[in-house]
Parts: sequence; C-alpha cells; structure tokens
Amino acid sequence: MLAAIPFPDISPEIVSFTVFGRTLALRWYAMAYIVGIALGWQIIKFALRRPALWRNGPPMAVAQLDDLLTYIVFGVIGGGRLGYVLFYKPAAYLSNPLDIIKIWEGGLSFHGGFLGVVAGVYLFSRRFKVPLPDLADIIAVSAAPAILLVRCANFINAELWGRPTDLPWGVIFPGQAAQRCATALEPCARHPSQLYEAGLEGLLLGAILLLLAFRFGALRKPWLLSGVFFAGYGFARFMVEFVRQPDAQFVTLGNDLGWALHYGGLGLTMGQLLTLPMIVIGLAVVMRARHK
Repeated sequence: MLAAIPFPDISPEIVSFTVFGRTLALRWYAMAYIVGIALGWQIIKFALRRPALWRNGPPMAVAQLDDLLTYIVFGVIGGGRLGYVLFYKPAAYLSNPLDIIKIWEGGLSFHGGFLGVVAGVYLFSRRFKVPLPDLADIIAVSAAPAILLVRCANFINAELWGRPTDLPWGVIFPGQAAQRCATALEPCARHPSQLYEAGLEGLLLGAILLLLAFRFGALRKPWLLSGVFFAGYGFARFMVEFVRQPDAQFVTLGNDLGWALHYGGLGLTMGQLLTLPMIVIGLAVVMRARHK
C-alpha cells in the first residue's frame, strides 16, 4: 500500500441522551433520510407552483404533499426493510422473525426501498386520482438529495466499503474492513465506494434530472424522467459494484476473485443482479417516452 487516507474520526451518532435508563441516539443515517426527504419535498413543491413546467398544469395541489410524504416514508422504511430481509439475510430472519421489526439496529435495502416507494406512489395515485406518469416523474427528480445524503451516512458509519486498493485515495476503514485483505501486512485500504455512489447516484444523476425537468421541459414528456432515473441509477450502481465489497454472506468462499458472486456463471454481485432490470426497464421507458 503506497498511500492511503485514514478514516476520519466521525461518530455515527450526532447526539445521544438517556431516557428512563435507556440510551437513545440520533444518528447521521436517520438524519440523512430526514433531511433528504425534506429537500425532496421542497423540490416537488417548487415544481407544483410552476404550471408552465407541466403539459396540462400541475398534477396535484401543494396541500396534498403531506399525504404523499406519508406514503413515501412508509414505502421507504417498509420496502427497504423487507428488501434487506428477503435479498440479503432471509435465513437469519426466518429463524428470528421478531428481529425483522428492529429497524433501529440497521438493515435497509435500496432496491427494497425503491420498490416500496413505487408501491406507495401507485397507491397514492389511485386513491387521490393523480396522474401516475406526472407523479412518478417529479418523484424521480426529487430523490437525489436523499440518495446523496444516505450514501454519505454509509461512509460515516464505515459500512458498505469497497474492495482493497492501493490508489492514493483508498481509505483505511476501521474494524473488520482493515483486516480482510488476505495478503495485507498492514491496515487494508479500500475504495470509498459509498462516496463514489454519492457522487454518481446523488450529485451527477440529480443534476441531470434537475436540468431536464426545470431547464429542458422534460416534465411535459410523461415517463421520461422516470426512465432516466431508472437507467441512470442502475448504470451507476452497476459500475460501482465492480469496486464495492459484497456483503459477507454473499462472498463465494474459495473464489479466486473473492469479491464476486457467480450466479449462473455471470460473475455478478447481488447488487448488479438486482440493478440489471432497472437499466433495461429505464432504457425501454426512455425510448417509449421519446417516441411518444
């Protein structure tokens, strides 16, 4: 290892306090969701107050945002938790089903949360008679802040780190991450894959979606922004997975690569397998939206 960056001394907890003998803490991870959803709420409100952005005027009233927020929050938490349980640790949670509700211990899947939001948005659209294409597009535009902040929180938590690297921006994460290099005689530096995802899925994709929506009139083309989000997020996540360390339960023991899964002989990680449908669906939706 020629050079590396020591992990910054940042506590995962913003503040902690004791209530009735039990310690409670506000964590950066929870704050990332709170602030990200609040910023997304502001983006949607900004768009709804500008009728010229839409093909037939805003699809809903600003007053309905509180109801939409409720559906999205339940979708993110419920879908994210169930996705983590089903995709990543089904056996562990089947043997201890009560642990499923312990979301304060961590364990949310982006893909599960994404499916939960899709379900929540669909139910909201049906109940309040809001056009689904317009609703899906503006939510796609508003998702970037939450993705950016949550990935930064993953970095602060020293979780979801990348594969070993000797690049000068490799980070020496604490704990188990520093000890899992098979040939390392010193602390192991790894790709800060959380920050790669923050930059690609949050900053870059978010900037593209905002420009398309507020500069180039993409909200007048149903499903276009949704398709760009699907394909853009999927492609970014697929590429980062090449340098991201898979969860321990998915590493194929005895594999020369060590970090790759070999489902069906494809040599793909679980994240890549779950992301491929997003890329395909996203590109198909973009092509259809442009054609229409």
